[in-house]
Amino acid sequence: MTDVVRMTSMSWRERRQAWPRWVGYATLGWAVVYGGFGLGAVLSGTPVFYRGDDPGPVELGWLLVGLGALATLAATLTRARALLWAACALSAVCAFGLLMDVITLMVNQEVDSGAGFAKNALGGIGAVLLAATATATATARAGDARPATGTRPQPSPASRDVHLAAYAGTAAFVPYAAMKVTWVVGGTFAGVSGEEMLAKAEENGASGLWLTLASWGLDATALLAALGVFLLFGLIRPWGQVFPRWTLVLGGRRVPRWLPLTPALIGAATLLPHGVLGTGYCALATVGAVRVRSGDFPSSADALLVSWIGLVAFAVYGIALTVAARSYWLRTRPS
Repeated sequence: MTDVVRMTSMSWRERRQAWPRWVGYATLGWAVVYGGFGLGAVLSGTPVFYRGDDPGPVELGWLLVGLGALATLAATLTRARALLWAACALSAVCAFGLLMDVITLMVNQEVDSGAGFAKNALGGIGAVLLAATATATATARAGDARPATGTRPQPSPASRDVHLAAYAGTAAFVPYAAMKVTWVVGGTFAGVSGEEMLAKAEENGASGLWLTLASWGLDATALLAALGVFLLFGLIRPWGQVFPRWTLVLGGRRVPRWLPLTPALIGAATLLPHGVLGTGYCALATVGAVRVRSGDFPSSADALLVSWIGLVAFAVYGIALTVAARSYWLRTRPS
């Protein structure tokens, strides 16, 4: 209680620097909210887990209740670092699909499922809080409960190996972007013309923003891929640590670590498993072990070709983003 009273009298900067003291309380509050959200979903019969467009069993909401209870226990105990990391991993799994929800929200101004989006968003917040609490616990056990307030290192580029990973992640998006641009300019790929793709987008409820961009010869997902590459190189180059001159009033200022790391971690946690698992499924389909539905394409072979292009891009980029985010984290740690 004394810590709570002391924190209420701190300035914003003091609270930010003293995060190891209050993050445990924030994690505890999140755990209660998350468990309550899962319980409410079960009692109201609302599914929160989806497989594509198909809702999963409502009873899976009990997983959120159990995770909330586990996180509450881990945040309450003083030496529960292993439990905190276990809950963090489970929370990250429950946040799977958050990036896709954000992209859908940006492009279509709506999400497929409000409950599913809330589950993903809360899972992402919980993963961050649990990781921070585990880190603070480790610091306290080391005999230094004070936050690290040392100076950040000078801006530096990532190693050559990390650069190579970033180049690979960028190259993986080239076939994906070429496929999308082919459709948006009216060409034909995998047996489907640009007009047919546009008609399918309208039929599936694409937003006015999506259709407007398409009328300008721009594909929204290709633009997002370009932003992803921009983020990737911001993580490995010095300008990702200090705002460059072309940012005008921000030029020369330090980039907050959370600014690039937050989208990087969300993207890696979503795209990496989605791409890797999807690529494995494509491999099984290629050898005939499983069958791919044709969907909007003339044949299963056409659908498989498009799946290969998209999922390989996600997998390679997800790996590159993970490597680059780790490098950025290590290179920007305060001394």
